[in-house]
Amino acid sequence: MIAPHGGKLVNRHADSESHEKGTDTRAFPKIRLTLEQAKTVENISTGVYSPLCGFMTSGTLEKVLTDCRLQDGTAWTLPVLLPVPDHTAEQLKHADQAALYFEDELIGVLEIADVFQIDKAKLVRSVYGTEDPRHPGVQKVMHYGEWFAGGDIWAFRYVKSGFPDYKFTPQQTRTMFEARGWHTVAAFQTRNAPHLGHEYVQKSALTFSDGLFIQPVLGKKKTGDFTDEAIVRSYQALIDHYYRKDNTLLSVLEYEMEYAGPKEAIHHAIMRKNFGCTHMIIGRDHAGVGNFYSPYAAQEIFREFPDLEIQPIILNSFFFCKKCEAIANEKTCPHPQCDHVDFSGTKIRKFFTSGDGDLTGLMRPEVVREIMNIPNRFVD
Repeated sequence: MIAPHGGKLVNRHADSESHEKGTDTRAFPKIRLTLEQAKTVENISTGVYSPLCGFMTSGTLEKVLTDCRLQDGTAWTLPVLLPVPDHTAEQLKHADQAALYFEDELIGVLEIADVFQIDKAKLVRSVYGTEDPRHPGVQKVMHYGEWFAGGDIWAFRYVKSGFPDYKFTPQQTRTMFEARGWHTVAAFQTRNAPHLGHEYVQKSALTFSDGLFIQPVLGKKKTGDFTDEAIVRSYQALIDHYYRKDNTLLSVLEYEMEYAGPKEAIHHAIMRKNFGCTHMIIGRDHAGVGNFYSPYAAQEIFREFPDLEIQPIILNSFFFCKKCEAIANEKTCPHPQCDHVDFSGTKIRKFFTSGDGDLTGLMRPEVVREIMNIPNRFVD
């Protein structure tokens, strides 16, 4: 099986009572986390972010922004930061540990290694390739405060998942892959309900892999996106009717999208490598938003990381050809564009909001019925 990124799967989960023995965490400075930050603590703790053991220090951040590497040379492209309010930063400067809270519950401890400020303009240029405030990642960074805390974490407990039956740690999926005899596993990330183009891409990858790992990203989304419930239920309907159960696994990843295009594509591959995947499907505009990245930038960046080990599966964009009566792409179909039906997200959303149009050739009827049965199918 492919080794975890950095060589070892991180485990930063600790029993709260044994960790607190002889130490009163109530005396620690408190850092109150957002839901997204609490999920980041979980992803660090369970090894999804291996080899990271905590939130980045200023030195690690600088190395990532400058070289796309951690300080030991391991490939890494996205910052993993913990912003803190000004008054909390002053407390952290005089402490060795801090208590991490989500709402009123202690969920872990930060071993304070650094309290620092950052050059936000440099960060957004490096990560997102732009300072344009219309980019959602730029907006998020610019709304951060002035101070950040870095250091290793220990997690005591996790925020309850909305889909526990689909939630697996990297250690669990590695055990499952091994038990199923999967030596090669193709990962597919999505934040949409499945259409026939997705199905075609996934099954194309499955033809030369032992297993297919479909992993929708759940969490904070943009207005108009499909809800988490719509994504999970529609994928389960698709798998129930059109996939083999012995070579397909549906899981979920609770993670906040950065929309960082090519650099986020590398991060997505690193996470799936930690889950045990040997290949990652990278399509057109992967992790992109608007027109901030060229259509194939997320595919081309993999040439810069020959040591990544997980292999990208590079696939062109697909459409339904009325002449071919099949899914095709620009390399396989000789017919003019007037015969092509694109997998338009706008067209699909219009159908589910107003009933206008026809999704024949775009979506499986079982998927359409499942989504229609969900009252809150779009994010308000």
